[in-house]
Amino acid sequence: MAKRMILMLVLTLAVLGGVFGWWIYKGMKMGKAMAAQKPAPTAVSAAVAKADTWEPTLHAVGSLAAVQGVTLSAEVAGKVVRINFESGQKVKKGDALVELSVSTEKAQLAAAEAAMALAESNFKRTNGLFEKKTLSQSELDAADAQLKQAQAQAAGLKAMIAKKTIRAPFDGDLGIRLINLGEVLKEGQAVVDLQALDPIYVNFTLPQQDVKSIKSQQPINLTVDAYPGETFKGKVNALDSRLDPTTRSLQVQATLENKDGRLRPGMFGSVDVLLPAQKRDVVVVPQTAIIYNPYGNAVYIIEPAKDKEGHEVKDEKGQPALSVRQQFVKLGDTRGDVVAIEDGVKPGERVVTAGQLKLRNGVEVTINNSIAPATNTAPTPPNT
Repeated sequence: MAKRMILMLVLTLAVLGGVFGWWIYKGMKMGKAMAAQKPAPTAVSAAVAKADTWEPTLHAVGSLAAVQGVTLSAEVAGKVVRINFESGQKVKKGDALVELSVSTEKAQLAAAEAAMALAESNFKRTNGLFEKKTLSQSELDAADAQLKQAQAQAAGLKAMIAKKTIRAPFDGDLGIRLINLGEVLKEGQAVVDLQALDPIYVNFTLPQQDVKSIKSQQPINLTVDAYPGETFKGKVNALDSRLDPTTRSLQVQATLENKDGRLRPGMFGSVDVLLPAQKRDVVVVPQTAIIYNPYGNAVYIIEPAKDKEGHEVKDEKGQPALSVRQQFVKLGDTRGDVVAIEDGVKPGERVVTAGQLKLRNGVEVTINNSIAPATNTAPTPPNT
């Protein structure tokens, strides 16, 4: 009996040992297979480093303003009897835009002119009698005063009638009409905006450290979101007489031609003031390519993947595989979305612009540029 128990125990242990041995062997084989498998390439975005020529500039964000702009309003109250313009129309200086009712004033003027004629006749008669020594000086003075009073009253009514015709004070473009025919306007009520659009101003500020570099008549380049890829040229025409005591910045104004009227007051734009210095060649990459570190700034350069013997590696499709190499760089100036690389990157090299956190030296990558990085040297803020 004891022998049977021992035999059963030995057989059971043998079976269990075989099962456990099989699982250990299977696990070791799977581990070797997984170790032999290469990890899938990491997807990144990339951009090509480009050679560019930069002029020394001062960069700022500016706001466009009309050389002359005003909201025309009613100088006196009255009922609108005629509107002589359409919204958005071009007008000339002196054009009659709106006419208010003057029927009451014309009647009053007729009475005033009659009174003036009577006062003038009375003055002539009084003056003749005064010369004949028939009337006194005081009587002549009274007649003269009556004449001047009648003349002043007539002149005042003529001025009132003139004020009831609203005219364009300068050449320009009208905005949206704010009144209607038959409406009774209050004194000071807005009628329409008038803006002189050619030329047009751009106003911007520069920090005090740049004041020494800015002078009148320096050329500027302006770009606006409304016309991507276009550059509008102008010149600095005025510098403020003092710096803003709060921001320590200088207000600058430049003038640009605007014959086609495409630039509008209120637009935001990116301004580059061109400085009288020599142009320089630079290598530029998107700012998103830079890895900023306390021990040095770097980029990941994409290049053909190689094995330990230095031979190029192919991917699953038989195409040359790509890997990354971390490269420390020396940064230069920044303009908009791009930064100049003074050392570390050559024109034509591809750099990673997104996905750097997943990378280390030698990691294989695939490029997915479905969302390309911004590379504008003079971006403008969105209108708000």
